[in-house]
Amino acid sequence: MPLWLEAVICVLLVLGSLFALVGAIGLYRLPDFFTRLHGPTKATTLGVGGVVLGSMLFFSSQGEGGSLHEILVMLFLFITAPVSAHMLAKAALQERLPVIPKTRGKPWD
Repeated sequence: MPLWLEAVICVLLVLGSLFALVGAIGLYRLPDFFTRLHGPTKATTLGVGGVVLGSMLFFSSQGEGGSLHEILVMLFLFITAPVSAHMLAKAALQERLPVIPKTRGKPWD
């Protein structure tokens, strides 16, 4: 495996791990449901996408060729994460979940 490819794989894995870590910290630290929803839907999705892309590059460089399974996993993740976040947000709006005072744009006012 060429050195440049190893470097690209390492960068993808590290960046993916950092995005996943930031998403997990955001899920833990943000104050209300609506702000907490951003952690797993944005940062963690990019983090898992980076790790899967790095894995796909690594195993395709080992002579096994490209993996359709990893492409499908990444596609499924990028499609389902925003849809599930949208459904969760709509359910939270219907339930009128409490928000912090700094949150703007409350549709039930």
